[in-house]
Amino acid sequence: MADTADPLTRTGASSGSRRRVLAVDAARALAIVGMVSVNVGPTDATGLGGYLYLLPHGRASVLFVLLAGIGFSLMTRRVREAAAPRGPLWAALGWRCALLLVGGLALQRLGHEVNVILAVYALLFVLAGALVRARGGVLLLVAALGALAGPVLWLAPQVSAGTPFDGRPPQLGDGPVEVLTAVVLTGPYPLVTWLAPFALGMWLGRRDLTSPVLQRRTAVVAAVLGLGCPLVARVAAWGRGGPVGDTSWELLLTDAPHGQMPLWIVGATAVSVLVLLGCLTVERRLGSRLLRPLALLGQLSLSFYVLHLLVLAWLRPLPHTLGQGVLISTVMVLLAAVGATLWRRSHRRGPLELALRAPWTWRTRPA
Repeated sequence: MADTADPLTRTGASSGSRRRVLAVDAARALAIVGMVSVNVGPTDATGLGGYLYLLPHGRASVLFVLLAGIGFSLMTRRVREAAAPRGPLWAALGWRCALLLVGGLALQRLGHEVNVILAVYALLFVLAGALVRARGGVLLLVAALGALAGPVLWLAPQVSAGTPFDGRPPQLGDGPVEVLTAVVLTGPYPLVTWLAPFALGMWLGRRDLTSPVLQRRTAVVAAVLGLGCPLVARVAAWGRGGPVGDTSWELLLTDAPHGQMPLWIVGATAVSVLVLLGCLTVERRLGSRLLRPLALLGQLSLSFYVLHLLVLAWLRPLPHTLGQGVLISTVMVLLAAVGATLWRRSHRRGPLELALRAPWTWRTRPA
């Protein structure tokens, strides 16, 4: 998760502007809201209400990772522009990654029944540090490899062994090899596939996000992919005429949420880009005032994410019904929005957002 209170949500170097783009913060808030609804549950809700409530399933977390990639590129803008030494960057990244990794593993031990995404964030930031000065074409290539080759790497050992991964998330107390294996391959957020939206986000973070031309062109591509991937999956399902085994290569033509397959990764990433573009369009046409309440919540995304896990650990086994789930999610989001607004009146960063910044940089502007 990016520290969003300084230059992380400002336009890229190509824009010639350094003003805040609240649409990025607002999109991050929408990702948080979607993740809350999915994590609160129930995930087995049926009917139109259940479909609408669980619409963010498999999409909100992808949007979150996409925005993390954008935030990283904006955070490291000066490192790229000034060709500054990367020693301070690696030191700051080391602090951030250590907190995310240890914190994520510790949070996984709570009884919230949620797969915590923070551990994979830690390794994504390590890889991002290695790609900080890579050309845009390299970032797009990495994103394509994550979306197309990543699923093959993830599926191959399961097909070979005839046994699917258990998807167990790593937690504090696991051995280093076990943690690394789960984060990279066998866990609920395998790095080999989730690298795709993050790398694309890094590429987007170097573009002028406020450019109407960029927004229009990106919207066309995202709309085609966002509609085309589910269509291909439906046609493939009709052609098969039956279910797909857990260790079959036919899975490559499915798009089940969190199935780690190309059609899901590409389609969900495209939808995430459209959500971001929607927020950017609202800000461009209607001004930032309308997005400000959402943006303030998005600026405290890490704090709210951790807080909602603690609340869920206390509430479980609730909710039992869709109505309870909607009520709990709504109350959580409303209280978080009010809290974020009050907090930002006197603080530049959320409490955990500040903790992510290395202590030796607290009295200086981020580099």
